[in-house]
Formats: sequence, C-alpha cells, structure tokens
Amino acid sequence: MQRRLLHPQEPACSFEGWPRWPDNEDFSLELMRVLATATEGASTVSECFWAARQIDQADRTSWHDAWTALAARTRQRGDAAAASRGFAMATGNWLRASNYYRTAETFLTEDDERRKPTIDLMRACSRLYLEHAALRASVVRIDDAEGGLLEGYFLPAPRMRRPGAVICVGGMHSFKEDLLYTMRRHGAANELSLLLVDHPGFDPVTGRHRGSRRAEAHFPLSRWLDYLLTHADVDPDRIAIYGDGLGAACATQAAKRDDRFAAAVCDGGIWEAKEKAFAARRLSPNATKLDSRLVAPSHADPKPLAEVAWLTLIGHSDFVSVTDAEEIRASNERSGLHHDLKIFTDEETASAPGQVDNPTLAKEFAFDWLRQRLKEGRRVPAASESAFDC
Repeated sequence: MQRRLLHPQEPACSFEGWPRWPDNEDFSLELMRVLATATEGASTVSECFWAARQIDQADRTSWHDAWTALAARTRQRGDAAAASRGFAMATGNWLRASNYYRTAETFLTEDDERRKPTIDLMRACSRLYLEHAALRASVVRIDDAEGGLLEGYFLPAPRMRRPGAVICVGGMHSFKEDLLYTMRRHGAANELSLLLVDHPGFDPVTGRHRGSRRAEAHFPLSRWLDYLLTHADVDPDRIAIYGDGLGAACATQAAKRDDRFAAAVCDGGIWEAKEKAFAARRLSPNATKLDSRLVAPSHADPKPLAEVAWLTLIGHSDFVSVTDAEEIRASNERSGLHHDLKIFTDEETASAPGQVDNPTLAKEFAFDWLRQRLKEGRRVPAASESAFDC
C-alpha cells in the first residue's frame, strides 16, 4: 500500500462547481452533503433539486419547510409500500426520508420548537429502516457507567459467523444517522458488522452536545468495545474504530488509550498536534518564532502500537494540509506505529473537508483497508473489568 503522496502545491479549500447558492456557503455545503449520499441510496438527485428550488436563501424558514415537505412525502410513499409488503421500496424511502428530516433540522437553533419534532421524525424513519432492511439490525442501549445510557445502531454482517466489527463515530454535532446514510453498504460488502454510535457527550434525542471533554471521549467508546466483546456474533479479535469527519480525532484518542482495538481510521493525532502547537504559541515568549509548526502527538504506551494499524484520510483541498498530515504520519511511524495515509486528489474528488463531496470514494477505500487489516490471527483481547452482559 502506498503511504506517501506529496503534492507541490496545496490549493485553498474550494467547492467550485457545487454551490447552488454562491452567496450562501452554509446552504451550498449542506446541499452538497445530501446530494453526495445519492450514491449510497440515502437521497435522489431529483428530489434534492426539487427541494433546492423551493428554498429562498434569504429565508432560513424556507430551508426547513422544503426539506420537511420532501421528507413527509417520501415517508408516506414508504408507508404505503410497506402496507402492501413491498419492503424493498419501503426501506429505500424510509432511509431517504430520514436523511431529508436530518437535512431539514440542520439550521434550526437549539431553542427552535420545530427542532425536536423534526429529530423525532428522523429517528422514527431510521428505526423503520433498521427494522425492515438489515438482517437482525437493532437499536442497542448500554450503561455509560455514569448513570446514563448510550445508544447505538448495530448492523450485523450478512451470512457471516463471528465477523469482525467496526465501531463508527461521527463528529460532535452529527447524528449516528449520518453514518447510517454513508457506511452501512460498505460494512456489509466487506463482511464486517457495524456499530454506529454518537460522538461521546452527544444526545441523539435533543441533538445537543453535553460538553464532554475530548480527553475523556475514549471512555464511552471503550464501553462500546466492552459490549462488542460480549456479543456472540462478533469476533473479539477483530474490532476496529472508524472516526468519520471530526470524529477522527475522537477515534485517535480511543485507539491510543485502548489497545484492544485492532485498527483505527482516525486523524492520527493531527488535532492533538495542532492543539499543542496553539498552546505553545500562546505560552511561549518567542511565539512568533514558532510559526505554525506542529507539536508531535503523545502516545500513552508505545509498546502496543506495533500491534495495531492506523489509517488517516484527507483531501488535497481539506482543512488539513498535506504537509501536516505527512509530518504526523512520519512521527507516528518513528514511534513504532503502522500509520497509512490516503490523500484524495482534486481529480479524484472526495477532497473537500471530511470527504463530504464524495463519501462513497472515501468509504470504499477505508473499508477495503479495514477488510485487509481485520484478518484472523491476532491475539484475542480480554474484556475490561467493566465489561457487562447487555
């Protein structure tokens, strides 16, 4: 696998060719996100453009109204199909309806009275999809060890006995539905079970983040790992973590603090390095001499690093520069970690931040990498003392 890819120039982040509303980047980026899920069956291009035609960029209310109307119509089509036992048609419509409700919610403020009903409708459509589309898919709830509950969506690999599994986590303000729209197909295609979870501290019911510190974000993810280690249909020797978008930093923290993960798709410590560099510039009397140099991320224990593998995905026009990503990869490999780096070029697309412009390309690459890394033969990790039967 090629690990090193350098480019002489790094263009500024650009979305030329996508914007529907050149003067409204927020609307344009969100339309790009939902359009890009069409390849995954979570939207259709014609339905998205129908909604876009109803939107007045000067009126944010029109955004919610357009996507809610589309979602309601799509949900109704799914319900009608289910009534005649046409579940293939029904599940396709329920999945798209969930995505359209998710899109409708995007720009609602926390105190907007429309927000919770819209989230509830999104979740209802997701559950209809899970109940009828995926074999033995389920909504899972576990104790977070602090008096609360964690909720995830478990999608088992079809026709596989004790497959490997991947815990997938998104960013601070993304729902696990965002993972459902883009990851479910790739897990099944690579014979891997998926456990889709919210970012630690994120409340999927209200859509609010409770402010968990990133340094403690690995605890809930280790709880999810404990759950999978008790699951009879998962190979405990082949469990990985995948941090999508801004969840990549969270996945790094979990992977380096819990050596039971066999592999990780993560940021490799880029976020941590940038935080340290920022702090150094603020605290140093010679801050101007530090420029923008990164400070190498720390690892809790270098010994188990040789037993795991990390993959970082970035785009050539991402918020992260190619130079910074290469620097962190080289630092990690000097410490004994096997760290692969995939840089998507502008010609490939998937070069926007978080590969939002083409999630399919990114997921195909990442899950093929995971399939190769999660092969049999690793030692079987022991469950932690806090493991439980759920």
